[in-house]
Amino acid sequence: MRTLAAEAIVTGRADGVDHANQYAPGRGDPALRRAVADHQQRHYGLEVDPDREVLVTTGATEGIAAALLALVQPGDEVLAFEPYYDSYAAIAALAGARFVTVPLAAPDFQPDLEALESAITGHTRILLLNTPHNPTGAVIPPAVLSRIVAICARHDVLILSDEVYEHLVYEGRHHPVASVPGAWERTLTVSSAGKSFSLTGWKVGWLTGPADLVESVYSVKQFLTYSSGPAYQAAIARALPEGDAFLAEQRDRYRSARDALVAGLSSAGLEPVVPAAGYFTVADLAGLGVDDAQAAAAVLAERAGVVGIPVGALCGPPAHPGGPAPFGSWMRWAFCKSPEVLTEAVARLQGLGRALSG
Repeated sequence: MRTLAAEAIVTGRADGVDHANQYAPGRGDPALRRAVADHQQRHYGLEVDPDREVLVTTGATEGIAAALLALVQPGDEVLAFEPYYDSYAAIAALAGARFVTVPLAAPDFQPDLEALESAITGHTRILLLNTPHNPTGAVIPPAVLSRIVAICARHDVLILSDEVYEHLVYEGRHHPVASVPGAWERTLTVSSAGKSFSLTGWKVGWLTGPADLVESVYSVKQFLTYSSGPAYQAAIARALPEGDAFLAEQRDRYRSARDALVAGLSSAGLEPVVPAAGYFTVADLAGLGVDDAQAAAAVLAERAGVVGIPVGALCGPPAHPGGPAPFGSWMRWAFCKSPEVLTEAVARLQGLGRALSG
């Protein structure tokens, strides 16, 4: 893919046309839209019209932003599970919406469906779902997805499903929300080449769903970035149909990396959650007598040379002023690193308790 993109940039040609350094079509390179539609059919049995039901975006984050800006009005509510990918709350605020969260409970981080339905009001417009889950690596089972879709249908709530880790599911396989019976007509799905192929700097993502919703999103997206790098799009379009072997090999590499980091954290005295998908594992530092992961992050960076992200940074403020911060003692670490970096990190983590105790 890198070679294809480089050749297109140097020659200016992609797919036999001199357009590789000019604007791509606003909806995305037609070849990439066809490749995305084929991908959805090949992996999930979803029939998607590449001309009306696929929109190429400048990364998945733009797809989420354009969807919320297109479909949410000031005063509407956007519902999400907490912890959440940090852009969700910011984009909802830009749209003038109220961001409402339903807490996930450790250690399985699965949705409480009664709490979800209780959080829905007459102002709820969209459920922003994330499976596989970015902060924790949790995967929502198909039976639970079916119940979530039924709840949203009952209350006429749209679903915006962030599925960028679809090819990093380590046990079983990915089940798109849109494949659940009754989900398609109310579901927009976002994914990206960045996460799937470790090309995050290319910022090429896509959004699929029913034509009327995709058209609404395009009406906003055209005034955000208009289009993404055409050479990158052309390279992804050619490689996506042939990339399944790479995706499987990468999944195996990350599974090994996950196991190495989980083992290292365990030997350091923690009980990390074994993520079912994604790049990250989380652990409660309370087992080492630490109740403030934010403060601990700075200490670990200085004393152990290991950096984590407090899970509380991926949550909203406490439910009550002065109350405990959500997941205040939990830390998240990434294992999407080289074996050499992980080996060094695991060695440094063995001094975790000493570093935190001072």
